[in-house]
Amino acid sequence: MPAFTFEKISPPVRRGPAAKTPKKPRGLISQMIDRVAERRARRALQGERAARGDDKPAE
Repeated sequence: MPAFTFEKISPPVRRGPAAKTPKKPRGLISQMIDRVAERRARRALQGERAARGDDKPAE
């Protein structure tokens, strides 16, 4: 009589991708907020670049 036995474990069941819901177009307000945020980020980045330029000593 063997001391132990191996159990056959079946592989996990593969499930197909869930039914994808079509994406709704973004609302006008969301688009406007995105534009404002992008412009604000660009301005902040330009301000940081200018500040770094001012910190360098003149040669």
